[in-house]
Amino acid sequence: MSTTPRLTALDALHRSLGATMTDFAGWDMPLRYGSERDEHNAVRTRAGLFDLSHMGEITVTGPEAVKVLDYALVGNIGTIGVGRARYTMICREDGGILDDLIVYRLGETEYMVVANASNAQTVLDAVTERSAGFDAEVRDDRDAYALIAIQGPQSPGILKSVTDADLDTLKYYAGLPGTVAGVPALIARTGYTGEDGFELFVAPEHAEGLWRALTEAGEGAGLIPCGLSCRDTLRLEAGMPLYGHELTTSLTPFDAGLGRVVKFEKEGDFVGRGALESAAESAAAKAPRKLVGLIAEGRRVPRAGFSVLAGGEVVGEVTSGAPSPTLGKPIAMAYVDAEHAAPGTSGVGVDIRGTHEVYEVVALPFYKRQK
Repeated sequence: MSTTPRLTALDALHRSLGATMTDFAGWDMPLRYGSERDEHNAVRTRAGLFDLSHMGEITVTGPEAVKVLDYALVGNIGTIGVGRARYTMICREDGGILDDLIVYRLGETEYMVVANASNAQTVLDAVTERSAGFDAEVRDDRDAYALIAIQGPQSPGILKSVTDADLDTLKYYAGLPGTVAGVPALIARTGYTGEDGFELFVAPEHAEGLWRALTEAGEGAGLIPCGLSCRDTLRLEAGMPLYGHELTTSLTPFDAGLGRVVKFEKEGDFVGRGALESAAESAAAKAPRKLVGLIAEGRRVPRAGFSVLAGGEVVGEVTSGAPSPTLGKPIAMAYVDAEHAAPGTSGVGVDIRGTHEVYEVVALPFYKRQK
């Protein structure tokens, strides 16, 4: 297999803007354009523009498309209305999480599954395999789309100025076809920042023109281009899990505190049902480790894999950590033993290179936008 990173349709534009590029999940992606803090704060207070074309789009169509997805995924896909979207997961037979996903219902018998870039091929292979025997087609559409996100409190106003779509009636986790800056797009009110915003699926040849049009439309509103680095701190503040950190094949949705996405009430079997029923019973009988927030009293930043301590004993592990531009302190998400998971639990710290650094246990998310 080639080790050369894939390039998005916006690669030349990112370089012209002076972006620092990085290899992410086999793609050359912008890490930052300038200050990570400035990009983060722009999304929290104004608006930011992201290239997310590395995400994996998989289309499932046909008379039994919904049956494929109800069997392949843990959610109840049959209850998604046309034009709506849902957060869900795909699991292994043993209940381990293969990926977390968003499923968009584009039509009566057409669905688009959006997978994380690092898992796109795995998800495609699994859904394709699980579609055997159903009257449906699974199509790899990763090359059919570029994905641009505009996120932040000013994003509705900026997008309204360049689209004919009725954004006022577009609900959170919904999508509609429209024209943006003269090009056809699927406009979805979804995102990964904790702010209001939109994700725009367009043909790759239209990506650069759309990016430039949005940049021009947002100039007076403080819109700036943003890289993957601030996307990570934004999602961390919003308490949103990241695959490979808070979600892995060694965890079930119940281990991750996301058992609500598993819908046992749906008709028929689905991959992992038996293992997940056992996981649900186990979680009800004995509280597993809980995902919590940690806020530092000092300035040292915890990183994934660092041990969480209480009374000299290891009681958990950090999954994600970073300085929080909004809170002005280092923060982390961590899985900790249930007896140390209550907000305000005293005596909890993180082992940062041999030093016990004191942290406050808090409920997630760290940040929630004012509606």
